[in-house]
Amino acid sequence: MTGPFDSARLVRLMQLSSPALPVGAFAFSQGLETAVTLGWIHDEASARTWLEGVLDEGLSRLDLPVLARLHRSRASSDDDAFRRWSEYLLASRESYERRLEDEQLGRALGRLLADRGIADSTAAGDDTERPHAALFALAAVSFGIPRAETLLGFAFSWAETQVGALSRLVPLGQLAAQRVLTAVASAIPGAVERAETLADAELGSCLPGLALSSALHETQYCRLFKS
Repeated sequence: MTGPFDSARLVRLMQLSSPALPVGAFAFSQGLETAVTLGWIHDEASARTWLEGVLDEGLSRLDLPVLARLHRSRASSDDDAFRRWSEYLLASRESYERRLEDEQLGRALGRLLADRGIADSTAAGDDTERPHAALFALAAVSFGIPRAETLLGFAFSWAETQVGALSRLVPLGQLAAQRVLTAVASAIPGAVERAETLADAELGSCLPGLALSSALHETQYCRLFKS
């Protein structure tokens, strides 16, 4: 874990963050489908505003700081803290579908890590569900990826998946989608820096629009995505 962030670790991080990783993230929209159906997101500008808001008020205040704690606890072999933060993140999900997504992605990544021989009972072998971030942290520590770079990779993977969903839903053209991704990606380093500074008592997101769209998606009649 110590030493410079070398090219081998960078390649591992790219693999872990790639949309080609077989965890099924492409099947989930995190409420975007309902937001588009209701007209809340309807073009490039509204897509960018939505994602920047989720990054600022959601990932940087909940997912990323919890991921940092999961990485830290895994690196120090603190199994109790790893379980506690895993449960905290799942309990923070705004809807049934959001929690289901986290569990399914975590389960799929756990199977992938088990195939590599690096999963264990702390993260994937017991009867307790683990969120995607927990398995992401486990993989990152196993691959020797430092904490800050782990958070950057996780956030970019989220942004890329969300833009991919919007490309199918709005729809956004290829150039517009890349402009949105570039804008959101440029805000990721700042989000990671903020996440690293938050105390435990400061964690928590406030995204009523996402919570509402995610809950409404559960009964949406016609849909392409699972969330």
